[in-house]
Amino acid sequence: MRRDGESMKRISWLAAACLAGFGVARLAAADRFPSIEAPATPMLSFTPHVSAAALGGTVVLRRKGAAATAALTGAVLAAAVLPRMFRRPQPLPGGPVLRVVTANLMHGSASEEAVVSLVEGSGADVLFLQELTETAVGRFKQAGLTDLLPHEMIDTGDEALSGSGIYARFPLSNGLDIAPISLAQPTARLELPGGYRVDLVCVHPHPPKPPWSRRNIARWRRELTVLPPPADPAAGPPRVLAGDFNATADHAAFRGLLRLGHVDAAMEMGKGLIPTWAPWGSPGILTIDHVLVDPRCAVLAASVHRLPGSDHLAVYAEFRLPR
Repeated sequence: MRRDGESMKRISWLAAACLAGFGVARLAAADRFPSIEAPATPMLSFTPHVSAAALGGTVVLRRKGAAATAALTGAVLAAAVLPRMFRRPQPLPGGPVLRVVTANLMHGSASEEAVVSLVEGSGADVLFLQELTETAVGRFKQAGLTDLLPHEMIDTGDEALSGSGIYARFPLSNGLDIAPISLAQPTARLELPGGYRVDLVCVHPHPPKPPWSRRNIARWRRELTVLPPPADPAAGPPRVLAGDFNATADHAAFRGLLRLGHVDAAMEMGKGLIPTWAPWGSPGILTIDHVLVDPRCAVLAASVHRLPGSDHLAVYAEFRLPR
């Protein structure tokens, strides 16, 4: 019996130490250090899950010291995670309302009927598509997408993963000039009635997928840094960055975009923990698709929607533009 007790003590402290180590890695933004970014980047994607596990550990772990360590770790991680669940005060701009949808098509295989139905049902003015193929372009046209959103800025790239496109209800012209990356990342300027304009960027950095080598992670981080900051109110129209960022709010590179001044529409609505990536038919694991808007905008709504044929969920956001 004593031997069983010693084993349980070791297991409890090992679990607590692992949780505490994760908490330290998140607080230190370990994914920003080149020497350890390869393991840290995928690991920190699961911060909300570890936060819940740490809080649960206060009940499961049978040693007071281990349970206290888990509780402290859970509290620290919860402080980083839980604000995404609370709606934030919004400014009071006087411009028109803009509705946008972003969807990763998973190599062009997502249901065109589902996407067109979402656009029609939500009244979306702009649709951002990632992993858009030449074949998918034809399928979407046949399904009636261009009847709803007749203006487009498309770059299908040279492989299934690389293409992206922007479809819009209102005219599009050439957009911001940003540095090229390994995947298509089209930009456009939306010309709205009444003289309002919005700069659009369809975001899709290369995923930091396995093998999680320093080279892959460095490319992903570098490709996020080419994204522009919000516009100077006196120098240009508001900017909307939408797409598959392949990053959660627990990645230092993504938080860097928020520090530039962008606001995440889902987080503004208290929905920043709703997963948007759901592989293998799962209910959802990670929140890596985002709509970032100008801080002068008032976010009115945000939601996610199932997308048959894709491992991503579509993201909808509605916001009022500044005057």
